[in-house]
Amino acid sequence: MTSAFAKRRNSISGQFAARTIEMLESPAYRVLSRAAHMVISRVEIELGHHGGNDNDNLPVTKGDFVQYGIYHHSIAPAVREAEALGFLRVKRGRGGNAEHRTPSKFGLTYAYHRSAKRSPPTDEWRQIKTVEEAEAIAKAARKVKDVRAVSLGKSGAKKQKRKTKAGAGLQHVSGMETSTENDISRCWKPAPQVQGWKPAPLSIFREGTATEASAEPAPLHGIGHNQGPPLGSAAVGATPTLAARGAAQTDEERIAEANKQRQANQDRYKEV
Repeated sequence: MTSAFAKRRNSISGQFAARTIEMLESPAYRVLSRAAHMVISRVEIELGHHGGNDNDNLPVTKGDFVQYGIYHHSIAPAVREAEALGFLRVKRGRGGNAEHRTPSKFGLTYAYHRSAKRSPPTDEWRQIKTVEEAEAIAKAARKVKDVRAVSLGKSGAKKQKRKTKAGAGLQHVSGMETSTENDISRCWKPAPQVQGWKPAPLSIFREGTATEASAEPAPLHGIGHNQGPPLGSAAVGATPTLAARGAAQTDEERIAEANKQRQANQDRYKEV
């Protein structure tokens, strides 16, 4: 028979990270920034991936923090803040080539891991008693920078800048004009009509009146022509009939020369 006062047993189906209520109410925890919260959470995840082992030897890289959602420029200040407020212990690694590169090793001061009986939590966050003290510590920690890391970052930025300048000289300048672009930009525009003269009619009007001559549009000047009256046009004071006849004669001469040239070309092709 089951007792009505049997002990109730609760269980969590997956891994979890324990945080005491005392820590959640502490001044140090209350002033943590969002990035520092995410840093602590990512270290807790790493401890869970190690099965609760290797506290103080948890390798968490910068790529792990970025993949978790922390901006890359916020990682170092957040790590310093969480360490100064007493939630993390950090063993600094070093960058460089693959043979010499080592990640930083993290440990949680409040975690109850598998070796907690031999190495119980230290809980350095308890040493901070007020919120004002915690805010001052966090602000100072975020401003303090590693002098060596800053110098290495500046030297790397200078090298990258020199490489960029060296490669800029080999790039094609898109603003230079080609010969085709220059030729297209030099398009000739028709010359404006000069006052004081009237255009002659086309060659199809052998005989025309002054009304027909004035109704025709001004001829377009080609490349190399002067901006004056076209060939065969009437001068100032001349009668339209004489101007039309001069234009007709000039056009007839041009047509005759073109026919002669065409006939000569046909005779040359026949000989070939």
